[in-house]
Amino acid sequence: MTAEMVAPAWMHEQITAEQYDSWSQEQCAGIEIVDGMVVVRPSASKRHNRLARIVANALDAAAGVGWNADTDFDVRLQDVPLTNRRPDVVVYRADTIDVTPTRPEHVLLVVEIVSPGSETTDRIVKVDQYAKAGIAFYWRIEQAATGVPLVYTYVLDPARRVYRDGEVFTGVVTVSAPFAAEIDLHQI
Repeated sequence: MTAEMVAPAWMHEQITAEQYDSWSQEQCAGIEIVDGMVVVRPSASKRHNRLARIVANALDAAAGVGWNADTDFDVRLQDVPLTNRRPDVVVYRADTIDVTPTRPEHVLLVVEIVSPGSETTDRIVKVDQYAKAGIAFYWRIEQAATGVPLVYTYVLDPARRVYRDGEVFTGVVTVSAPFAAEIDLHQI
């Protein structure tokens, strides 16, 4: 085995929040940390990125002055062992825009777009992690090979820290909670 083929040590060792916080933005791009271990995220397709942008822009416009919607940044679910997820879209309190790391109490809604390679994580693992962290709303978007995606919405049962099924949308998403919003998914 050549030196070029050996994975860096940080891929085999549990890392702490302090170590992760010392890394550059470039080092943190394209990864999540689960139970202290680095998990490399597959590159997103153009369809995936466009869908995330359409949803984030619509939610940002509908959210009002108290909330922002954005893409591609960490949400720190727990410090020990470190778990950072990077949802496809996050709606977070506007007054926390400069607070790092973003924590569950700053977040109102997370959206995950299911892609090849993320099916189990987005459908099962992240649902459980976001619910246990207390994030009030979770949306999962299933991409069709062609055509319009399906959006599954979930609402947190705060007493049990699990999500209840909400509505399912295709075409146009029209919701009243967490705030009134309409998102036309025919734009893809």
